Amino acid sequence: MNKSNFSWVTIWSFLLALNFGAGKAGNAAEVLDELRSYLAQPVEKREPLEKQPFANAALSKADADAAQKLLWADHVEFIRKTRSEEIKNCELKDGALSMKFYYKVFGQKPNNGRSLFISMHGGGGAPKEVNDQQWENQKRLYQPEEGVYLAPRAPTNTWNLWHESHIDRLYDRLIEDLIVLEDVDPNRVYIMGYSAGGDGVYQLAPRMADRLAAASMMAGHPNDASPLGLRNIAFSLQVGGNDNGYNRNKIAKEWAEKLDALQKTDPDGYVHFVKIHEGKGHWMDRQDAIAVPWMAKVTRTPFPTRVVWHQSSTTHDRFYWLAVDATNKKAGSDVVASYSKEKNAITVEKSTLDRLSIRANDAMLDLDQPVTVFFGGQQLVQNKLNRTIAVIAKTLAERGDPVSVFSATMDIALPAPK
Repeated sequence: MNKSNFSWVTIWSFLLALNFGAGKAGNAAEVLDELRSYLAQPVEKREPLEKQPFANAALSKADADAAQKLLWADHVEFIRKTRSEEIKNCELKDGALSMKFYYKVFGQKPNNGRSLFISMHGGGGAPKEVNDQQWENQKRLYQPEEGVYLAPRAPTNTWNLWHESHIDRLYDRLIEDLIVLEDVDPNRVYIMGYSAGGDGVYQLAPRMADRLAAASMMAGHPNDASPLGLRNIAFSLQVGGNDNGYNRNKIAKEWAEKLDALQKTDPDGYVHFVKIHEGKGHWMDRQDAIAVPWMAKVTRTPFPTRVVWHQSSTTHDRFYWLAVDATNKKAGSDVVASYSKEKNAITVEKSTLDRLSIRANDAMLDLDQPVTVFFGGQQLVQNKLNRTIAVIAKTLAERGDPVSVFSATMDIALPAPK
Protein backbone atom coordinates (compact mmCIF):
# COMPACT_ATOMS: atom_id res chain seq x y z
CA MET A 1 0.00 0.00 0.00
CA ASN A 2 1.44 3.41 -0.91
CA LYS A 3 1.62 6.32 1.50
CA SER A 4 -1.40 8.10 0.00
CA ASN A 5 -3.65 5.04 0.29
CA PHE A 6 -2.48 4.43 3.83
CA SER A 7 -3.47 7.98 4.79
CA TRP A 8 -6.98 7.63 3.36
CA VAL A 9 -7.47 4.24 4.99
CA THR A 10 -6.33 5.68 8.31
CA ILE A 11 -8.68 8.65 8.00
CA TRP A 12 -11.60 6.44 6.91
CA SER A 13 -11.01 4.09 9.86
CA PHE A 14 -10.91 7.06 12.21
CA LEU A 15 -14.22 8.40 10.85
CA LEU A 16 -15.84 4.98 11.20
CA ALA A 17 -14.66 4.80 14.80
CA LEU A 18 -16.08 8.24 15.49
CA ASN A 19 -19.42 7.30 13.98
CA PHE A 20 -19.56 4.06 15.96
CA GLY A 21 -18.74 5.85 19.21
CA ALA A 22 -21.19 8.65 18.49
CA GLY A 23 -23.92 6.19 17.59
CA LYS A 24 -23.40 4.26 20.77
CA ALA A 25 -23.34 7.38 22.90
CA GLY A 26 -26.30 8.94 21.14
CA ASN A 27 -28.52 5.87 21.30
CA ALA A 28 -28.89 6.09 25.07
CA ALA A 29 -32.34 4.53 25.19
CA GLU A 30 -31.03 1.39 23.52
CA VAL A 31 -28.02 1.14 25.82
CA LEU A 32 -30.14 1.60 28.94
CA ASP A 33 -32.70 -0.91 27.64
CA GLU A 34 -29.90 -3.43 27.15
CA LEU A 35 -28.80 -2.81 30.73
CA ARG A 36 -32.36 -3.36 31.98
CA SER A 37 -32.58 -6.61 30.01
CA TYR A 38 -29.25 -7.74 31.43
CA LEU A 39 -30.30 -6.96 35.00
CA ALA A 40 -33.62 -8.75 34.50
CA GLN A 41 -31.73 -12.05 34.23
CA PRO A 42 -31.10 -14.10 37.38
CA VAL A 43 -27.73 -13.14 38.85
CA GLU A 44 -26.33 -16.65 38.45
CA LYS A 45 -27.10 -16.64 34.71
CA ARG A 46 -25.53 -13.31 33.87
CA GLU A 47 -22.41 -13.20 31.76
CA PRO A 48 -19.72 -10.77 33.01
CA LEU A 49 -21.10 -7.27 32.61
CA GLU A 50 -17.82 -5.73 31.45
CA LYS A 51 -17.84 -8.08 28.43
CA GLN A 52 -21.21 -6.84 27.19
CA PRO A 53 -20.85 -4.43 24.24
CA PHE A 54 -23.35 -1.97 25.72
CA ALA A 55 -21.29 -1.73 28.94
CA ASN A 56 -18.46 0.07 27.15
CA ALA A 57 -20.56 2.53 25.15
CA ALA A 58 -19.90 6.19 25.89
CA LEU A 59 -22.63 7.82 27.97
CA SER A 60 -23.83 11.34 28.62
CA LYS A 61 -23.98 12.58 32.19
CA ALA A 62 -27.74 12.01 32.32
CA ASP A 63 -27.36 8.49 30.92
CA ALA A 64 -24.61 7.68 33.41
CA ASP A 65 -26.83 8.87 36.27
CA ALA A 66 -29.70 6.72 34.98
CA ALA A 67 -27.43 3.67 34.64
CA GLN A 68 -26.11 4.14 38.16
CA LYS A 69 -29.67 4.20 39.55
CA LEU A 70 -30.49 0.95 37.75
CA LEU A 71 -27.31 -0.71 39.02
CA TRP A 72 -27.88 0.52 42.56
CA ALA A 73 -31.46 -0.81 42.61
CA ASP A 74 -30.13 -4.18 41.45
CA HIS A 75 -27.45 -4.13 44.15
CA VAL A 76 -30.01 -3.33 46.86
CA GLU A 77 -32.16 -6.26 45.77
CA PHE A 78 -29.13 -8.57 45.82
CA ILE A 79 -28.08 -7.48 49.33
CA ARG A 80 -31.60 -7.88 50.67
CA LYS A 81 -31.84 -11.40 49.23
CA THR A 82 -28.39 -12.66 50.20
CA ARG A 83 -27.22 -10.71 53.27
CA SER A 84 -30.27 -10.10 55.46
CA GLU A 85 -29.68 -13.22 57.53
CA GLU A 86 -26.10 -12.32 58.48
CA ILE A 87 -27.26 -8.98 59.85
CA LYS A 88 -30.24 -10.60 61.56
CA ASN A 89 -27.92 -13.19 63.12
CA CYS A 90 -25.28 -10.55 63.95
CA GLU A 91 -22.42 -12.59 62.52
CA LEU A 92 -20.18 -12.23 59.46
CA LYS A 93 -17.93 -14.92 57.98
CA ASP A 94 -14.54 -14.56 56.33
CA GLY A 95 -13.35 -18.02 55.36
CA ALA A 96 -12.88 -19.95 58.60
CA LEU A 97 -13.17 -16.78 60.69
CA SER A 98 -16.34 -15.43 62.24
CA MET A 99 -17.04 -11.91 63.53
CA LYS A 100 -20.04 -11.61 65.81
CA PHE A 101 -21.41 -8.20 66.66
CA TYR A 102 -23.95 -6.40 68.79
CA TYR A 103 -25.76 -3.29 67.65
CA LYS A 104 -28.39 -0.88 68.85
CA VAL A 105 -30.12 1.95 67.02
CA PHE A 106 -30.42 5.36 68.67
CA GLY A 107 -32.46 8.44 67.84
CA GLN A 108 -34.55 9.43 64.86
CA LYS A 109 -33.25 8.57 61.41
CA PRO A 110 -32.07 11.64 59.43
CA ASN A 111 -33.28 12.11 55.85
CA ASN A 112 -29.94 10.93 54.41
CA GLY A 113 -29.82 7.81 56.58
CA ARG A 114 -28.40 6.79 59.93
CA SER A 115 -24.88 7.29 61.23
CA LEU A 116 -22.80 4.18 61.95
CA PHE A 117 -20.40 3.96 64.91
CA ILE A 118 -18.16 0.86 64.91
CA SER A 119 -16.73 0.47 68.40
CA MET A 120 -13.82 -1.95 69.02
CA HIS A 121 -13.15 -3.61 72.36
CA GLY A 122 -9.90 -4.02 74.25
CA GLY A 123 -8.07 -7.15 75.28
CA GLY A 124 -5.86 -8.59 72.58
CA GLY A 125 -3.43 -11.42 73.19
CA ALA A 126 -5.41 -12.90 76.05
CA PRO A 127 -7.68 -15.86 76.75
CA LYS A 128 -11.04 -15.91 75.00
CA GLU A 129 -12.85 -15.18 78.26
CA VAL A 130 -10.95 -11.92 78.71
CA ASN A 131 -11.79 -10.70 75.22
CA ASP A 132 -15.41 -11.75 75.65
CA GLN A 133 -15.61 -9.66 78.82
CA GLN A 134 -14.03 -6.70 77.03
CA TRP A 135 -16.62 -7.05 74.25
CA GLU A 136 -19.44 -7.02 76.81
CA ASN A 137 -17.99 -3.83 78.28
CA GLN A 138 -17.71 -2.20 74.83
CA LYS A 139 -21.40 -2.80 74.15
CA ARG A 140 -22.28 -0.35 76.94
CA LEU A 141 -19.32 2.02 76.76
CA TYR A 142 -20.69 4.74 74.46
CA GLN A 143 -24.10 5.99 73.36
CA PRO A 144 -24.58 8.35 70.41
CA GLU A 145 -27.59 10.63 70.22
CA GLU A 146 -28.36 9.22 66.78
CA GLY A 147 -27.14 6.29 64.77
CA VAL A 148 -26.30 2.61 64.74
CA TYR A 149 -23.90 1.82 67.58
CA LEU A 150 -22.17 -1.46 66.70
CA ALA A 151 -19.67 -3.35 68.83
CA PRO A 152 -18.03 -6.28 67.00
CA ARG A 153 -16.31 -9.20 68.70
CA ALA A 154 -12.86 -9.66 67.19
CA PRO A 155 -12.60 -12.89 65.16
CA THR A 156 -9.34 -13.86 66.91
CA ASN A 157 -7.67 -13.47 70.31
CA THR A 158 -4.30 -12.35 68.93
CA TRP A 159 -2.42 -9.27 70.16
CA ASN A 160 -3.25 -7.48 66.88
CA LEU A 161 -6.85 -8.64 66.84
CA TRP A 162 -8.22 -5.40 65.29
CA HIS A 163 -5.69 -4.75 62.56
CA GLU A 164 -5.13 -8.08 60.85
CA SER A 165 -5.99 -7.94 57.14
CA HIS A 166 -9.31 -9.79 57.50
CA ILE A 167 -10.70 -6.87 59.51
CA ASP A 168 -10.64 -4.62 56.43
CA ARG A 169 -12.62 -7.18 54.45
CA LEU A 170 -15.12 -7.77 57.24
CA TYR A 171 -15.67 -4.05 57.78
CA ASP A 172 -16.13 -3.49 54.04
CA ARG A 173 -18.83 -6.15 54.02
CA LEU A 174 -20.42 -4.88 57.24
CA ILE A 175 -20.67 -1.31 55.97
CA GLU A 176 -21.98 -2.52 52.61
CA ASP A 177 -24.70 -4.56 54.36
CA LEU A 178 -25.78 -1.80 56.73
CA ILE A 179 -26.03 0.85 54.01
CA VAL A 180 -28.88 -1.23 52.59
CA LEU A 181 -30.31 -3.10 55.57
CA GLU A 182 -30.21 -0.34 58.21
CA ASP A 183 -30.26 2.64 55.83
CA VAL A 184 -26.83 3.83 56.95
CA ASP A 185 -25.55 7.03 55.35
CA PRO A 186 -22.19 6.06 53.73
CA ASN A 187 -20.93 9.58 54.40
CA ARG A 188 -21.44 9.17 58.17
CA VAL A 189 -19.43 6.08 59.13
CA TYR A 190 -17.13 6.30 62.18
CA ILE A 191 -14.75 3.92 63.95
CA MET A 192 -13.46 4.06 67.50
CA GLY A 193 -11.81 1.71 69.95
CA TYR A 194 -10.37 1.38 73.44
CA SER A 195 -6.98 -0.12 74.37
CA ALA A 196 -6.40 -2.92 71.82
CA GLY A 197 -9.37 -1.39 70.00
CA GLY A 198 -7.44 1.89 70.00
CA ASP A 199 -4.51 0.03 68.43
CA GLY A 200 -6.95 -0.94 65.70
CA VAL A 201 -8.06 2.66 65.15
CA TYR A 202 -4.46 3.81 64.74
CA GLN A 203 -3.99 1.17 62.03
CA LEU A 204 -7.37 1.01 60.31
CA ALA A 205 -8.22 4.71 60.07
CA PRO A 206 -5.37 5.62 57.68
CA ARG A 207 -5.85 2.60 55.44
CA MET A 208 -9.69 2.74 55.38
CA ALA A 209 -9.99 6.53 55.49
CA ASP A 210 -11.93 6.70 52.22
CA ARG A 211 -14.81 4.80 53.90
CA LEU A 212 -14.86 7.01 57.00
CA ALA A 213 -15.90 10.45 58.12
CA ALA A 214 -13.94 10.34 61.38
CA ALA A 215 -12.12 8.04 63.78
CA SER A 216 -11.33 8.18 67.49
CA MET A 217 -8.48 6.39 69.25
CA MET A 218 -8.74 5.73 72.98
CA ALA A 219 -5.83 4.40 75.06
CA GLY A 220 -4.11 2.52 72.25
CA HIS A 221 -0.70 2.15 70.60
CA PRO A 222 0.02 2.74 66.87
CA ASN A 223 2.73 0.10 66.41
CA ASP A 224 3.93 0.73 62.80
CA ALA A 225 0.96 2.88 61.67
CA SER A 226 1.45 6.10 59.70
CA PRO A 227 -0.82 9.18 59.97
CA LEU A 228 -0.34 10.17 56.31
CA GLY A 229 -3.62 8.65 55.07
CA LEU A 230 -5.67 10.65 57.59
CA ARG A 231 -5.59 13.76 55.42
CA ASN A 232 -9.32 13.76 54.60
CA ILE A 233 -10.95 12.52 57.80
CA ALA A 234 -11.23 13.88 61.33
CA PHE A 235 -9.08 12.00 63.83
CA SER A 236 -9.05 12.19 67.63
CA LEU A 237 -6.55 10.83 70.15
CA GLN A 238 -7.24 10.39 73.86
CA VAL A 239 -5.08 8.76 76.53
CA GLY A 240 -4.62 9.03 80.26
CA GLY A 241 -1.73 11.21 81.30
CA ASN A 242 -0.45 8.37 83.49
CA ASP A 243 -0.98 5.63 80.89
CA ASN A 244 2.68 4.74 80.46
CA GLY A 245 2.12 1.11 79.42
CA TYR A 246 3.89 0.70 76.06
CA ASN A 247 4.50 4.49 76.31
CA ARG A 248 0.91 5.14 75.18
CA ASN A 249 0.85 8.64 76.73
CA LYS A 250 4.20 9.62 75.23
CA ILE A 251 3.38 8.26 71.78
CA ALA A 252 -0.02 9.99 71.72
CA LYS A 253 1.79 13.30 72.27
CA GLU A 254 4.21 12.42 69.45
CA TRP A 255 1.28 11.72 67.13
CA ALA A 256 -0.28 15.04 68.13
CA GLU A 257 2.94 16.73 67.03
CA LYS A 258 2.98 14.76 63.77
CA LEU A 259 -0.62 15.74 62.99
CA ASP A 260 0.11 19.39 63.87
CA ALA A 261 3.05 19.36 61.45
CA LEU A 262 1.03 17.70 58.68
CA GLN A 263 -1.77 20.22 59.07
CA LYS A 264 0.68 23.12 59.11
CA THR A 265 1.97 22.14 55.66
CA ASP A 266 -1.50 21.13 54.39
CA PRO A 267 -4.01 23.45 56.13
CA ASP A 268 -7.06 22.01 54.35
CA GLY A 269 -6.40 18.54 55.76
CA TYR A 270 -5.57 16.56 58.89
CA VAL A 271 -8.37 17.79 61.15
CA HIS A 272 -7.57 16.39 64.59
CA PHE A 273 -8.36 16.62 68.28
CA VAL A 274 -6.03 15.43 71.05
CA LYS A 275 -6.84 15.16 74.73
CA ILE A 276 -4.42 13.90 77.38
CA HIS A 277 -6.51 13.23 80.48
CA GLU A 278 -4.14 14.28 83.24
CA GLY A 279 -4.23 12.17 86.37
CA LYS A 280 -5.86 9.26 84.54
CA GLY A 281 -4.26 5.93 83.84
CA HIS A 282 -5.29 3.40 81.22
CA TRP A 283 -8.95 3.80 82.22
CA MET A 284 -10.20 7.33 81.58
CA ASP A 285 -13.43 7.05 83.60
CA ARG A 286 -15.50 7.51 80.42
CA GLN A 287 -14.24 11.06 79.93
CA ASP A 288 -13.19 9.91 76.46
CA ALA A 289 -16.88 9.72 75.49
CA ILE A 290 -16.54 13.33 74.33
CA ALA A 291 -15.22 11.85 71.08
CA VAL A 292 -18.67 10.57 70.07
CA PRO A 293 -20.42 13.96 69.60
CA TRP A 294 -17.17 15.37 68.19
CA MET A 295 -17.15 12.75 65.43
CA ALA A 296 -20.90 13.05 64.82
CA LYS A 297 -20.44 16.62 63.56
CA VAL A 298 -18.24 15.40 60.69
CA THR A 299 -19.44 14.20 57.28
CA ARG A 300 -17.20 12.35 54.83
CA THR A 301 -15.90 14.08 51.72
CA PRO A 302 -16.04 11.21 49.20
CA PHE A 303 -14.13 13.02 46.43
CA PRO A 304 -11.51 15.17 48.17
CA THR A 305 -9.53 17.46 45.89
CA ARG A 306 -6.25 16.17 47.36
CA VAL A 307 -5.42 12.59 48.30
CA VAL A 308 -2.43 11.31 50.26
CA TRP A 309 -2.18 7.52 49.95
CA HIS A 310 0.41 5.61 51.95
CA GLN A 311 0.05 1.84 51.73
CA SER A 312 0.58 0.02 55.02
CA SER A 313 1.50 -3.64 55.40
CA THR A 314 -2.17 -4.40 54.65
CA THR A 315 -2.59 -3.08 51.12
CA HIS A 316 -5.70 -1.91 49.28
CA ASP A 317 -6.33 -1.57 45.54
CA ARG A 318 -8.24 1.72 45.74
CA PHE A 319 -8.23 4.84 47.88
CA TYR A 320 -10.74 7.60 47.13
CA TRP A 321 -10.40 8.25 43.36
CA LEU A 322 -7.05 6.47 42.96
CA ALA A 323 -6.54 2.78 42.20
CA VAL A 324 -3.70 0.37 41.44
CA ASP A 325 -3.32 -3.00 39.75
CA ALA A 326 -1.90 -6.07 41.47
CA THR A 327 1.67 -5.24 40.40
CA ASN A 328 1.52 -1.79 41.99
CA LYS A 329 -0.30 -2.84 45.15
CA LYS A 330 2.81 -2.43 47.29
CA ALA A 331 3.29 -2.00 51.02
CA GLY A 332 5.12 1.23 51.76
CA SER A 333 4.23 2.90 48.45
CA ASP A 334 3.18 6.54 48.35
CA VAL A 335 1.00 8.59 46.03
CA VAL A 336 -0.05 12.22 46.44
CA ALA A 337 -2.46 13.58 43.85
CA SER A 338 -4.93 16.43 43.45
CA TYR A 339 -7.48 17.64 40.94
CA SER A 340 -8.83 21.01 39.85
CA LYS A 341 -12.35 21.24 38.50
CA GLU A 342 -11.63 24.75 37.22
CA LYS A 343 -8.62 23.58 35.17
CA ASN A 344 -10.16 20.16 34.43
CA ALA A 345 -6.83 18.70 35.42
CA ILE A 346 -5.25 16.16 37.72
CA THR A 347 -1.77 16.59 39.17
CA VAL A 348 0.21 13.64 40.48
CA GLU A 349 2.41 15.45 42.99
CA LYS A 350 4.32 12.39 44.14
CA SER A 351 4.40 8.68 43.30
CA THR A 352 6.66 5.73 44.02
CA LEU A 353 4.72 3.63 41.49
CA ASP A 354 5.11 3.18 37.74
CA ARG A 355 1.39 2.86 36.97
CA LEU A 356 -1.71 4.41 38.47
CA SER A 357 -5.43 4.40 37.70
CA ILE A 358 -7.36 7.62 38.11
CA ARG A 359 -11.12 7.42 38.52
CA ALA A 360 -13.40 10.37 37.81
CA ASN A 361 -17.03 11.44 37.77
CA ASP A 362 -18.98 14.60 37.04
CA ALA A 363 -18.78 15.79 40.65
CA MET A 364 -15.01 16.06 40.18
CA LEU A 365 -14.38 17.09 36.57
CA ASP A 366 -16.11 18.11 33.33
CA LEU A 367 -16.09 14.78 31.54
CA ASP A 368 -17.44 16.35 28.37
CA GLN A 369 -14.07 18.05 27.93
CA PRO A 370 -10.52 16.64 27.77
CA VAL A 371 -8.86 15.97 31.12
CA THR A 372 -5.18 16.81 31.51
CA VAL A 373 -2.81 14.91 33.79
CA PHE A 374 0.42 16.50 35.07
CA PHE A 375 3.38 14.89 36.81
CA GLY A 376 6.60 16.56 37.91
CA GLY A 377 5.54 19.84 36.34
CA GLN A 378 5.06 18.21 32.93
CA GLN A 379 1.90 17.31 31.03
CA LEU A 380 1.67 13.54 30.81
CA VAL A 381 -1.55 13.11 28.87
CA GLN A 382 -4.67 14.92 27.77
CA ASN A 383 -7.66 12.73 26.96
CA LYS A 384 -11.41 12.86 26.94
CA LEU A 385 -12.71 10.22 29.34
CA ASN A 386 -15.78 8.21 28.46
CA ARG A 387 -18.43 7.51 31.04
CA THR A 388 -19.36 3.83 30.79
CA ILE A 389 -21.63 1.35 32.49
CA ALA A 390 -18.64 -0.95 32.98
CA VAL A 391 -16.80 1.55 35.17
CA ILE A 392 -19.94 2.49 37.11
CA ALA A 393 -20.72 -1.17 37.80
CA LYS A 394 -17.14 -2.02 38.78
CA THR A 395 -16.71 0.83 41.23
CA LEU A 396 -20.16 0.22 42.74
CA ALA A 397 -19.51 -3.50 43.15
CA GLU A 398 -16.13 -2.86 44.83
CA ARG A 399 -17.70 -1.15 47.83
CA GLY A 400 -21.47 -1.28 47.63
CA ASP A 401 -21.27 2.45 48.35
CA PRO A 402 -23.77 4.44 46.24
CA VAL A 403 -21.91 7.69 46.87
CA SER A 404 -18.34 6.66 46.07
CA VAL A 405 -19.00 5.63 42.46
CA PHE A 406 -17.07 6.68 39.36
CA SER A 407 -18.13 6.66 35.74
CA ALA A 408 -14.77 7.01 33.97
CA THR A 409 -11.20 5.83 34.47
CA MET A 410 -7.76 6.54 33.05
CA ASP A 411 -4.68 4.32 33.41
CA ILE A 412 -1.43 6.22 33.28
CA ALA A 413 2.22 5.21 33.16
CA LEU A 414 4.44 7.31 35.42
CA PRO A 415 8.11 8.10 34.92
CA ALA A 416 10.48 6.12 37.11
CA PRO A 417 10.82 7.64 40.59
CA LYS A 418 13.98 9.66 41.04
